[in-house]
Amino acid sequence: MNRIIKTVSLFVATTLLAQAQTPNPIKVNVAQPVSEIQPTMWGIFFEDINLGADGGIYAELVKNRSFEFQKPLMGWKIERKTFHEGEVLIQNRADKNTANPRFVSVKVENAQKGDLGLTNEGFRGMGIKNGLRYDFSVMYRQSGSPVKVHAELLDAKGQVIGEGTLTPSQTDGQWHRQAVSFNAKATEAKGKLRLWFEGNGQIDLDMISLFPEDTWKGRPGGMRADMIQKLADLKPGFIRFPGGCIVEGFDLNNRYQWKKTIGPIEERQLIMNRWNIEFAHRPAPDYFQTFGLGFFEYLQLAEDIGSEALPILNCGMACQFNSAEVVPMDQLEPYVQDALDLIEFANGDINTTWGKVRAQMGHPAPFNLKMMGVGNENWGPQYIERLKVFTKAIKAKYPNFKLINSSGTDPNGDRFDYLNKELRAMNADFIDEHYYRAPEWFLKNAGRYDSYDRNGSKVFAGEYASHTNNGASASNRNTWRAALSEAAFMTGLERNAAVVQMASYAPLFAHVDGWQWNPDLIWVDNLQSFGTPSYYVQQLYSLNRGTHVLSMTQNNQPLIGQDSLYASASWDKASNEIILKIANNNSQAQVREIQLDGVKKLDPNAKLIVMQSDPNSVNTFEEALKVSPSEKKIVVNAKTKKVSLELAPYSFYVVRIKTL
Repeated sequence: MNRIIKTVSLFVATTLLAQAQTPNPIKVNVAQPVSEIQPTMWGIFFEDINLGADGGIYAELVKNRSFEFQKPLMGWKIERKTFHEGEVLIQNRADKNTANPRFVSVKVENAQKGDLGLTNEGFRGMGIKNGLRYDFSVMYRQSGSPVKVHAELLDAKGQVIGEGTLTPSQTDGQWHRQAVSFNAKATEAKGKLRLWFEGNGQIDLDMISLFPEDTWKGRPGGMRADMIQKLADLKPGFIRFPGGCIVEGFDLNNRYQWKKTIGPIEERQLIMNRWNIEFAHRPAPDYFQTFGLGFFEYLQLAEDIGSEALPILNCGMACQFNSAEVVPMDQLEPYVQDALDLIEFANGDINTTWGKVRAQMGHPAPFNLKMMGVGNENWGPQYIERLKVFTKAIKAKYPNFKLINSSGTDPNGDRFDYLNKELRAMNADFIDEHYYRAPEWFLKNAGRYDSYDRNGSKVFAGEYASHTNNGASASNRNTWRAALSEAAFMTGLERNAAVVQMASYAPLFAHVDGWQWNPDLIWVDNLQSFGTPSYYVQQLYSLNRGTHVLSMTQNNQPLIGQDSLYASASWDKASNEIILKIANNNSQAQVREIQLDGVKKLDPNAKLIVMQSDPNSVNTFEEALKVSPSEKKIVVNAKTKKVSLELAPYSFYVVRIKTL
């Protein structure tokens, strides 16, 4: 009898222990959506940092093509057999052309090919592809007999891998543009362009240019296709441009001025990129902005990839970490007028002043711009008083136009608290919050927005990235640990879509030989690009956005770190699918049962997408997909409306379940 009692007692104890160790199911309420998820929820942030524009998505291969750098021949090397005084001169016509004052004069006397030339090194070299057509063009001026220009593509050893000859057709002493195209005979990541001059006389050259034929959508003078395709593959809801810190400038003279970035490229006035001098340990003395990629091209890009455009304009304040220069309040009107004129440029009828300019650039239809940012990471009372002037003027003319306002550089502290209070008192449309923090911060803040006012100003998570080390450090890598912490944090953004209506990782691009800031979403060299683990996390959220938030809880609580689990759920009205996102930041595997309440019938075959790796794993050019999503089918218990998931260590899951 005692043996039976002991056996029964052991059985009961074991059963109770097993029950105690089995977590309660995670419940998803499908029948009662919590809030809408905006189409703009997941977007991208572009800034010309890390050679993002010149040397990046702007496909121009010639560096300092109009000799406007502070050192006019930076990027160029004079090649000659014999030195002749004055045969290559930089001339300045600032009194006649302030936007593009400098050009080079080349004087030759019975020169043959190989006697005198100029070689351009490109942006850390030129990426040349075998068999591809290259379009060489130049603006020139000459009188008398024509001087031939021989254009050669060189490999890293100086061997010719492509060539063409341009014989200028005009000798009237006026400026003309002429072009010649030729094919490359080899692939080279560190190529150069060399020009030889043949003849007898003088020729002036400006806007010396070389573009590959395979630009985005095949546009002459366009963007680098593989980099833009990476953006298109994200299917972003918006694209924020042109920054970032370059909007502010080191001082107000160095600020970004959109009107100087439109029209013919030879009339766009170059400025120094503020990242040229920002970091002493990452100097970039050859970093300038030519504005071949300007506001028209940004708006066109947003249209191309199906995104809303989000331009950011200077508010009359330079970078407060640098010069802290501000324009006096009684001189703010031109800055405000720039904002009003931009809306007209984007949206105005072709008979308006700026709408006509847009139409002349080849886009008579409006871009339908809906929003802009006023200021970037600005703070203090001086920002608020300037912002109020902008807001009053813009809202008076365009009452439905949305404005994004800065909450400074940090997600907490006195500056943030002051701005958050003031902006909410102003009923700001959007408050732009930024956070570059350690992975632990992102994990701890998955519930950051749970207590935010549902009816107040909306949040734009405008710049964020998980930093495993100090920013701008080579050791601060794009690890899976960082990306997983972002995935966990983003469950909180999605769960609070009633508050957070836009979010974007930053920075976007980085050139492996020319970066200033690390980590970054996409890395490139002169020929290829790859997405980091963070890129694929962003993509999974964007491609699996859903239209409505669903409640997803365990023990009546949202999953914001219990057992190192983070989760959110959404409903896709268009496809009739339930979308689950779960991050397991635990070193151990975990099993969870998910109960789908309030649904009548389910397709038993569901889609499972997973990312999982060692926390220190990174992607590289050699292993570009080492940490990337994989997809498979799983079975849902259509009768009980349950799905069981075994969550691998350090993993992120997306589950799509179709309702019938």
